[in-house]
Amino acid sequence: MKNNTLFTTISSGKFKGKKVFLPSLETTRSTKNIVKNSFFNTIQNEIYGKTFIEVFGGSALMAMEALSNGASKTYAIEIDKNAYNLTKKNVSSLNCDDIKSINADTFKATPKIIKENSDIILYIDPPFDIRDGFNDIYDRVWDMLRNSKSSDIYLVVMEHISSYAAPEAKFGYTKFKSRTFGKTTLSYYQLEQ
Repeated sequence: MKNNTLFTTISSGKFKGKKVFLPSLETTRSTKNIVKNSFFNTIQNEIYGKTFIEVFGGSALMAMEALSNGASKTYAIEIDKNAYNLTKKNVSSLNCDDIKSINADTFKATPKIIKENSDIILYIDPPFDIRDGFNDIYDRVWDMLRNSKSSDIYLVVMEHISSYAAPEAKFGYTKFKSRTFGKTTLSYYQLEQ
């Protein structure tokens, strides 16, 4: 019998080489290694001691990589039950109390986590809006950011389909950088203080 289990590994930091199992491509879309590595290379000098929230958790890959690279606390929020079961398995494999997997609606859970923490990096990787039922996903993300606005948010990074025209500024968040990798783009925002 053929084993169809997908996995990747943590690329850097104290957990480098640790295997991370990936959920079915039918329910989630994992961040590509080139995108992940670019992101962590960009913030490598800023992540230490920060709270990292992976808003659409999938496998918890980004939260695990963040913890591996010096974040003090990380969260991975995933609503899909099957994906969450894998998220929980991945997180527990680190045997560390500083990373939490949460099975919840991210639009309800993220604002609560923001209120309970400080020095926050939000990594937002919603399902691309080309998938059924997600045509308003970016509007919903921006509504969440508007309603969760806090001086404790250090950085917001949105991974989105490249055809989405990410705003230069919205609700007090200003884009200061973007990187494109084919169909995927990372847009970096800071909140005006």
